[in-house]
Amino acid sequence: MLLRVAVLYGGRSGEHEISLRSAESIIAGLNPAKYDVQRIFITPEGRWKPHPISPEPGGNLGIDVVFPVLHGTFGEDGTVQGLLELADLPYVGAGVLASAVSMDKEVTKRLLIERGLPVVEYFTVTRGHYNAEDICRRLPFPMFVKPANLGSSVGISKVKNCAELEAALELAGQYDRKILVERGITGREFECSVLGSEQPLAAVPCEVIPSREFYDYEDKYLLDAAKLIVPAPLAPEQTAEIQQLAVAGYQAVECEGMARVDFLMENASGKLYINEINTIPGFTSISMYPKMWEAAGVPFTELLDRLIELALERHRSREATRFER
Repeated sequence: MLLRVAVLYGGRSGEHEISLRSAESIIAGLNPAKYDVQRIFITPEGRWKPHPISPEPGGNLGIDVVFPVLHGTFGEDGTVQGLLELADLPYVGAGVLASAVSMDKEVTKRLLIERGLPVVEYFTVTRGHYNAEDICRRLPFPMFVKPANLGSSVGISKVKNCAELEAALELAGQYDRKILVERGITGREFECSVLGSEQPLAAVPCEVIPSREFYDYEDKYLLDAAKLIVPAPLAPEQTAEIQQLAVAGYQAVECEGMARVDFLMENASGKLYINEINTIPGFTSISMYPKMWEAAGVPFTELLDRLIELALERHRSREATRFER
């Protein structure tokens, strides 16, 4: 009997279009000899088509496991994961806690610091409650200004002087009340895929060489001009350090299933910094999460199988937990 997999995609996020592309890649990659794939689309207004939870007691659309492909807010931030927990449905990827923590870049940094892991100097301000002149004095230029809760580089600006700061803060503030300001790093960018729960493994890392000032939304999804090199051209000890830090960061936020951990390497010092943890990484035709695993010897179809197995294993484990007296 085929396993019934519901692919949940779209959503109320600035990354809606990326979700559609990721979902199509996943649906095409799921083995039709193993899976009966059902589509559940969430419109930009938040309407579900069809809705997976039936009003009948204990009823749903005959779903065995859900594969959320919802990038960004209202999907990657623990909200949908909480709904699936309430519905007692197995689902792929991180749980409620890790999803919520990893979506908030500032909370992620706090947990990484608590584990002694390297992050770039930063501070946060609140939309409408900041003084741009004060911010200019707190860190050297360039700075990066980001919404604390979003992905795919939406709303991010690289700021080279005070004159550019106000517009950057206003842009980031359109996407979140909490705004992250970081010291800009001159150096190289890397990504590393992680897979697993109790004993997570890191794939072969890749290097990202942007065609613009930094690896922004246009460079990722529109221009097709950035260079993505896998395996990353690194010394063996540098590769091992990225893999070790990727797993350590993954465990610091109590991630399960999958995540892509992003890094910066400073040219002047050679030091690595953990930049972000993405719990629902892209699965588009150009996305590096599956490409890094392919380079590590795990083909796309096998990767999807493993992610679904991890979801079912976690659900079985939860069934052994008592939720009542």
